[in-house]
Amino acid sequence: MAGIYLHIPFCKKACHYCNFHFSTSTGQMQQMVDAICREASLRSDYLAEPVDTVYFGGGTPSLLTDTALTRILASLHARFAVTGHAEVTLETNPDDISPAALQQWKEAGINRLSIGVQSFFEEDLRWMNRAHDAAQALQSIELAQTHGFTNITVDLIYGSPGLTDEKWEKNLAQVLRLGIPHVSCYALTVEPRTALAHMIETHTAEDIDPDKQARQFQLLTRRLGAAGFEQYEISNFARPGFRSRHNSSYWQGKPYLGLGPSAHSFDGVSRQWNIANNALYLQAIEKNTAPFEKEILTPAQQFNEYVMTALRTAEGISQQKIGSHWGDEVLNRFRVAAEKHLRAGHIVLQKGHYVLAPEGKFLADGIAADLFRDDQ
Repeated sequence: MAGIYLHIPFCKKACHYCNFHFSTSTGQMQQMVDAICREASLRSDYLAEPVDTVYFGGGTPSLLTDTALTRILASLHARFAVTGHAEVTLETNPDDISPAALQQWKEAGINRLSIGVQSFFEEDLRWMNRAHDAAQALQSIELAQTHGFTNITVDLIYGSPGLTDEKWEKNLAQVLRLGIPHVSCYALTVEPRTALAHMIETHTAEDIDPDKQARQFQLLTRRLGAAGFEQYEISNFARPGFRSRHNSSYWQGKPYLGLGPSAHSFDGVSRQWNIANNALYLQAIEKNTAPFEKEILTPAQQFNEYVMTALRTAEGISQQKIGSHWGDEVLNRFRVAAEKHLRAGHIVLQKGHYVLAPEGKFLADGIAADLFRDDQ
């Protein structure tokens, strides 16, 4: 099965920490919808498998009108073999959620909501420069549940300067109280050329405290684990039956097509990424050209991508897969590299899979880099 990701590059305002491609000027929204539908036609031969997941990301795709959503989905159904049980996710900000919007989204075919809560505390939301307030963060979830959305995930951010351990515990308690079946939790990251980076450089904001982030990550895994959530990927927690099928396909190396400016695509052996410029993207599509760059992945790069993504998951890295895809020599080198992490207790070997131990989950990126092949 394959997936389709749609990048809707518009937001009401710029969050201080965000480095995704977006614009706060929505004047070209209709042109962008036209272009994405046209790109779907231009790229209709990219996926050879049926499409089992569709994901509206961004940006803030909940800014789309119901007409635009319906049109994009109709375009996908006309050009790809979208299954009847496909998971169709819409990222939405709490301030965009209303009874009318929820009804329109259901009628358009949206069956999963990803709500960008980030925090239930007013002062945190103001510090992040979010468009919603604490009351909307709570009300949006309750509204979605009241209107029949059962497959809901929320995003939360931990490790920000103003977030105490006590407040972080209360954010998690709110998730549990509301009965949300999936939550994605991310450590605040300072990305280059963001407002947050500038604030830290000019000493108008505190820098990130890695020790606090590690402590809050441990609080997170203990609290949700005790409540019956499965940590099926480093940042993602789900009750049984509520894993994100779309994101899981990324970690499993399944093919996906990205539509819209800055969107990425992957077919197993190559990666493509669209130009991250709205005006140039629209100009190219108008000329019936898909504006992407392409990279053919070497066997070593394919191996490293597998290690990086698989290590983050509950299933871990399969010895059998390494041996069958890259050969016994690569597998033996991998085993040697993994040995010191086994001895340190950061990874464990379970039924032929190398899986992160609880002590290693906050060190996942460094461990993965140590296991990479360097014979490009």
